[in-house]
Amino acid sequence: MRSLRTGLSLGSVLTGIAALGALLVAAPAAHAADTPLRDLAAAKGKVIGTAVTGSKLTGTYGDIAGAQFNSLTPGNAMKWETVEPTRGTYNWAEADQIVAFAQAHNQQVRGHTLVWHSQNPSWLTNGTWTSAQLSALLQDHISTEVTRYKGKLAAWDVVNEPFNEDGTYRSTLWYNGLGSDYIAQALTWAHAADPGAKLYINDYNVEGVNAKSTALYNLVKSLKARGVPIDGVGLQAHLILGQVPSTLQQNIQRFADLGVDVAITELDIRMQLPSDSTKLAQQAADYKAVFDACVAVSRCYGVTVWGFTDSDSWIPDVFSGYGAATPYDENYLPKPAYYAIAGSLGGTTTPPPTGACTATYSVQSQWNTGFTGQVRISCSGAALSSWKVNWTYGAGQRITQAWNADCTQSGAAVTCANASYNGTVPNGGSVTFGFNASWSGSNPVPTVTLG
Repeated sequence: MRSLRTGLSLGSVLTGIAALGALLVAAPAAHAADTPLRDLAAAKGKVIGTAVTGSKLTGTYGDIAGAQFNSLTPGNAMKWETVEPTRGTYNWAEADQIVAFAQAHNQQVRGHTLVWHSQNPSWLTNGTWTSAQLSALLQDHISTEVTRYKGKLAAWDVVNEPFNEDGTYRSTLWYNGLGSDYIAQALTWAHAADPGAKLYINDYNVEGVNAKSTALYNLVKSLKARGVPIDGVGLQAHLILGQVPSTLQQNIQRFADLGVDVAITELDIRMQLPSDSTKLAQQAADYKAVFDACVAVSRCYGVTVWGFTDSDSWIPDVFSGYGAATPYDENYLPKPAYYAIAGSLGGTTTPPPTGACTATYSVQSQWNTGFTGQVRISCSGAALSSWKVNWTYGAGQRITQAWNADCTQSGAAVTCANASYNGTVPNGGSVTFGFNASWSGSNPVPTVTLG
């Protein structure tokens, strides 16, 4: 945040003007002059995606998801416990919502995920099943879900996280009940339900060359040799600041050499909080390194970030003390990582100039016990799709009425945010809001800060 301070004094009819900072709380309008990431990626022959929450696909969140990405992954909406919480009773509401949003915004959808050891319904995990029963349940689930979205999804993460860190198979309901061939069976059933969808095996800590990624490599090689339908591997890429594997591009290339596509499916790069400029710069370099590796390999299909804003990230809930893992901050402002991604894809690598959107505070009229004030928010070189301004009064002034803004005052601190109808400030445009306030003795211009 940046503070502006002025010492301008007021007489009874003088107008005081102070530079306020308008909080750029929304995008893509906040960087509308930039080429959208989805267009940059398409020019490179790549997909750029984000995991989304269906209920949030409105307002600023929906604007960014629709404008910046050409692929969506449901974060939880297509997992078994969501779509079939009770045996034979299905809930497709959020999944359908995401698919409809993607269709309306000319986006692909990546299905996630059909077979996993986690987020399964209790009726399934607590049941006692023979191998035949378990196989039938799995086939029915895959066939039902994939058929529902046949022709509407570009790809499926069919099997998720099948390996331990040492490359052995993870002990799961599926492996314990069906053996390792559950993977080939799942792929075969998914292909039968939608021959047009690309089918992936997806895992974490397989980004670089190591025991786990080599196990995945050997599995894919074996499946290909057997004629099992397998189109790609997903490298989740839940990474830690400064720890992008040096063998990432090499690893992507060796899978590509097997004749399968590679997708970075769940990228985020977490840091120990609080964030600072040094950490954000390192994060930007890390994001660029991942995108550079994908751009360098023709069969790297693209990159999906696991949530694009820190306000929708899973990291703080799972990794205590860590966060700030995505390309946008909690106020939907693009971070240095956003511009690093854009640069890797051939776009603008620097943020818009500071102060591209500003606000001015003025006293329109003043009398012995009160005054009328106005704030004008103007943009030149950027734009806003919502705004917020803040200041602190220094002489006991109290706002009694406001119009064209939602203003609150706590003690001396005032916060005003846009109304439902005037959040948009175009490049070269402005909006104003006004208020009446009381004063006694003096009415100095307040010190103002970015919101």
